Amino acid sequence: MILEMRDICKDYPMGKSVAHILKNVNLDVEEGEYLAIMGPSGSGKTTLMNLIGCLDVPTSGSYLLGGRDVTTCNNKQLAEVRNKELGFVFQSFNLLPKLTAVENVALPLLYGGVKKAERLERARAALETVGLSDRVDHRPDQLSGGQRQRVAIGRAIVRDPAVFLMDEPLSNLDAKLRNQMRAELIKLRQRIDTTFIYVTHDQTEAMTLGDRIVIMKDGFIQQIGTPQEVFDHPANLFVAGFIGTPQMNFFDARLIKQNGRYAVTLDGITVELADDKQARLSAKDVPEQDIVLGVRPDHIMLCADGVRGKVDVSELMGSSVHLHISTNGHDVVVIVPTNGNAAHFPMGSEVNMIFGGNVAHVFSKETEKNLEW
Repeated sequence: MILEMRDICKDYPMGKSVAHILKNVNLDVEEGEYLAIMGPSGSGKTTLMNLIGCLDVPTSGSYLLGGRDVTTCNNKQLAEVRNKELGFVFQSFNLLPKLTAVENVALPLLYGGVKKAERLERARAALETVGLSDRVDHRPDQLSGGQRQRVAIGRAIVRDPAVFLMDEPLSNLDAKLRNQMRAELIKLRQRIDTTFIYVTHDQTEAMTLGDRIVIMKDGFIQQIGTPQEVFDHPANLFVAGFIGTPQMNFFDARLIKQNGRYAVTLDGITVELADDKQARLSAKDVPEQDIVLGVRPDHIMLCADGVRGKVDVSELMGSSVHLHISTNGHDVVVIVPTNGNAAHFPMGSEVNMIFGGNVAHVFSKETEKNLEW
């Protein structure tokens, strides 16, 4: 492990009270891993990144970076760790306007006392790594937003850090540039052998870049897993609603057992769950109970007889139509493929919906946890 955190808490005084920003965070990161940290505003992800980057210290808990317990370091030692082991890229590019690209990239080496010839050589190599070998003598105002971000990345990698920290580095770019830079970051990983930790509120970035994703809410880690794991097996209602666009639909339903098999019932229909779900629920001996049922929009099908609803809004998205359907006081989103044919669902038209037992997610109404896990 390049990074190990145990029971990390971070508190800040707020007048006469204390704000508990991080609560018992436990995290391991393997060398060479690409870890994405995501969550809504105020979830604690930036505070966690500041602790990882030794820009702040935890209130309690232990943090080992490369086997060294940095929670015992003084300010001078923390500065040494930041300068030797960590590379940073933040939301703002923080480039000096009067310096060229190569001079901006060479700045950390200048502060580190590296001789001019060597630092310029290493800076040019870093710019070549990020695809800017033809822009070495350009100033920031002569570069596009994506190019300026790549200069900032080059400045971070020029010192060959053990851990590369990126805090929402693409948030200042427009949608087209974000897509391009996301592809550039994937290519960059193939070219440099280091550990990436990437903070974002954009789930597309987290899902496409991360080997694993850390999902946070209110200072707690809600789930850690591969992108496929957190999408297919959300640990709780928050993760289920947070991951996926459009977000998962939720229904009030009941989990029952009939003939020794689990099924869910709602609005007069019964759907038996798939074998893998049967096995997990049986292993935990989950009792019959009222539940929150989750089904993703692309897993709901229109049918002749099922859960009844009325179309409120129909959004043509090209290859599919997104239907907003009102049923039992809930707004349900259903994705209907057009398959190249015109699809017409007038407002107020009645439809029936169904889903398979392999795509149903069952959550406890009391704890909001996924009953399978």
